[in-house]
Amino acid sequence: MAINWFPGHMHKARKEIKKIMPQMDLIIEVLDARIPFSSENPLVPELRGDTPLIRVLNKRDLADPEITAQWQTWLEKERGVRTITLTRNQRGEALDILRLASEMTPNHDRQKSALRVMILGIPNVGKSTLINTLAGRPAAKTGNEPAVTKAQQTIKLPDNVLLYDTPGFLWPKLSPEACGYRLAITGAIRSSVLDFEDIAMFEADYLREAYPELIKARYGFDDLPVDGLAVMDGIAAKRRFLGRGGVPDLNKVSEVLLNEFRAGTLGRISLETPKMVEREIQDAAVVEAEKESKLADKKAAAKASRSGRRL
Repeated sequence: MAINWFPGHMHKARKEIKKIMPQMDLIIEVLDARIPFSSENPLVPELRGDTPLIRVLNKRDLADPEITAQWQTWLEKERGVRTITLTRNQRGEALDILRLASEMTPNHDRQKSALRVMILGIPNVGKSTLINTLAGRPAAKTGNEPAVTKAQQTIKLPDNVLLYDTPGFLWPKLSPEACGYRLAITGAIRSSVLDFEDIAMFEADYLREAYPELIKARYGFDDLPVDGLAVMDGIAAKRRFLGRGGVPDLNKVSEVLLNEFRAGTLGRISLETPKMVEREIQDAAVVEAEKESKLADKKAAAKASRSGRRL
């Protein structure tokens, strides 16, 4: 199942961001530390140009610390990019972002003009909470559902910093396809557009392979189930999520898997690694090349057929 979610206000946000980004002195992009690549908007490098960029890996207390460190190294390979990690209860350490902003814009004189900073982030990544922390007041609306911020706003921060808040938006095509699943697992996509069981099956398969001991400990398995479906069936049996005739209630199991991951009950888990993503990008490129080749062959055959008829 391909997952896509691009409401109208997100399309509008993209146009607004493209218009004002060239005027910015610095960009802050808030990422989910559990899925730094999937939560990174591929439109940002296209729109950013040479503007300095701070990538904030938020919710690091939910992510695998070793993998988070790998992501910081991977992300900072890009020119003009620095990273910083935050926990959900960021408060004091969030102010390090403003100090880093000063380091990355040494030639800007704030006595003469405000430092213009744009903050970006996909839905439900914690952007509004971070803004309120930086501002020291409730400057941005927060919520547990994605797409809370729907209009651009400007917020004045200490030390003559103007923060341009933007609506959280995804991109029209989520690629590689696994990115859509990982975004759905973390809650970046509205529940109403999801197939809970499909998303939970993807999660169960991944957790079984990447974090087998966590799965066994949390759900009381003596032996590791053979696949994702067996994980879900096993949870249903252990938790007594059974319907008529003892049939596993996979919808209930799906809710438990997703909610316990999001709350951190399962442990500190990252859903992707740099190596995994590089492999997925390569595989997606091969698939896309095959599609383009087939389309080219089809067009060539159609052209030859038309030429033959004219003769």
